[in-house]
Amino acid sequence: GLLYMDGANMNALVGKVRPGDFGVDLMHLNLHKTFSTPHGGGGPGSGPVAVKQFLEPFLPTPVVVAKSDGTLAFDYSRPQSVGRVRAFHGNFGMFVRALAYILANGPDGLRETTEDAVLNANYIRQGIEGTYDLPYLTPTMHEVVFSDRIQAKKGVKTMDIAKRLIDYGFHPYTTAFPLIVPGALMIEPTESESKEELDLFIEAMKSIAAEVEEDAETVLSAPHSTRVSRLDETAAARKPVLRWKPSL
Repeated sequence: GLLYMDGANMNALVGKVRPGDFGVDLMHLNLHKTFSTPHGGGGPGSGPVAVKQFLEPFLPTPVVVAKSDGTLAFDYSRPQSVGRVRAFHGNFGMFVRALAYILANGPDGLRETTEDAVLNANYIRQGIEGTYDLPYLTPTMHEVVFSDRIQAKKGVKTMDIAKRLIDYGFHPYTTAFPLIVPGALMIEPTESESKEELDLFIEAMKSIAAEVEEDAETVLSAPHSTRVSRLDETAAARKPVLRWKPSL
């Protein structure tokens, strides 16, 4: 059989290990998590798929090849290919941005970003462990996962804490994921945050935990500093309004 790897979390591996060396045959790379490209509301996601050489004949067409004169061209003549896939070119600008990031950092710089991402996650872990429940005591890589078990005793869940973080000027962490942790708070500081910013985040998380104990309603009704407070997320998912219309 073949081994496929979810390359979403290369932020903790780049420059340290090569997936092919430990048996991976093919994988995708989430550029937004490792190579600086925007994600979600901040921009289009994009991710290349890497394969070992023996799988190369089966890649979708067309494939970019270098001609004898040094120019590049599309190669459509690949009899073993799985064929063309929709939107082959993808979000090309994201590939260019990621490539620029890789070239600018170089091997040593990319290795350092990996080390910084892991260091930052562990710094946050040490900062709020005990204030928030840490369901797994295994080593932390580039992300640390807490749960809302302590705060849930006051009726406050992970989404409430995330909404309150907005009032402190922080983009909320990933809520309710991974699914193996009920009420998960998944925090990924990445390599780009300074110690000063991490300290502010830790202080905010501790402050919210204190609010839960003293006046849970402040957290349950957050955010308070935005033009609109809590939206009906279920209705937004089921009946999305994707463009603005002038009111008549």
